[in-house]
Amino acid sequence: MNKEQLNAYITLVACATLAFILLSMVGVLLIGLFTPAVDNTKIFEAITPAFQTIVGGFIGLITGIKIGSDE
Repeated sequence: MNKEQLNAYITLVACATLAFILLSMVGVLLIGLFTPAVDNTKIFEAITPAFQTIVGGFIGLITGIKIGSDE
């Protein structure tokens, strides 16, 4: 496996993982919003920082891989 194939593989795995995590978080958010026993304001307080951290981390990873592969 050469460097270009490895970069493409890592990028695909990172994108697939990001998509899975985001879909899972949206699913949990929807379940929490429609459950009467859960306070909706607490859901957003709990999910927002985690959501931003995960998205930011993966975007940084993908950007770093693309910048490194262009050189």
